[in-house]
Amino acid sequence: MIKPLKKAVLPVAGLGTRFLPATKCVPKEMLTVVDRPLIQYAIDEAREAGIEEFCLVSSRGKDSLIDYFDISYELEDTLKARKKASALKALEATRVTPGSMLSVRQQEPLGLGHAIWCAREFIGNDPFAILLPDDVVQSKKSCIGQLVEVYNKTGGNVLAVTEVPREQTGSYGILDVGHDDGKTVEVKGLVEKPDPKDAPSTLSVIGRYVLTADVLKHLAKLEKGAGGEVQLTDAMAKTIGHVPFHGFRYEGKRFDCGSKVGFLEAQIAFALEREELAGDVREFLKKYK
Repeated sequence: MIKPLKKAVLPVAGLGTRFLPATKCVPKEMLTVVDRPLIQYAIDEAREAGIEEFCLVSSRGKDSLIDYFDISYELEDTLKARKKASALKALEATRVTPGSMLSVRQQEPLGLGHAIWCAREFIGNDPFAILLPDDVVQSKKSCIGQLVEVYNKTGGNVLAVTEVPREQTGSYGILDVGHDDGKTVEVKGLVEKPDPKDAPSTLSVIGRYVLTADVLKHLAKLEKGAGGEVQLTDAMAKTIGHVPFHGFRYEGKRFDCGSKVGFLEAQIAFALEREELAGDVREFLKKYK
């Protein structure tokens, strides 16, 4: 019996040093792509996949992430009084069902694996999704929703994967693959940031995961891996052979909004999707050729 997936963990404790000085006082997850912050894209994607419960793993100075999903009575009353219907509608996506979102603190920056371990009470024994807000995926169908569809058939762990140039494998978690039907691949092994000459493939993991709670017993050991951090990749690798494990070549375009270039590209790509903006954006882009 495959348990339905209703929970998502969003690690948001990072300092965002690549976007200083802006992130001195604004969490990087609150930086906007067009008019929505990165955290909103992640929550919207999860909701589209049928996920109902959310845990933000945050750190000091990031309370604005929770405030963003709260009701702003003064703002809404003002908009109603001024008959700003479109502005009120824009706020609808920022609301969550009472009790469906909680936040836990990661007191020390000990890596992604440690961040997920901090959410262990929220996860319990249930399957859960992980969405890294730095990765924004433009797709017709929710990226995490695509993984959930695979999970509903196979159970176990399912990762969103994509090909990367071999010289870049040292920046990603890389799969050692077994059976491959062109979309879904059997995961035989995982290596965190391997040297290109040692990489078992060029199939890398992006910031979308569906995992079973089996990973928690390995994270609980708090063993440090690459970079002296508790690596989620290492803990996932230890579940291979114990639970079904697959990678899925998702459909969509991923933007690394943790980098300045990726963030800027996402602005253009998402603006061009908006009917009210696309024409003006194409026009001003001509000035920069």
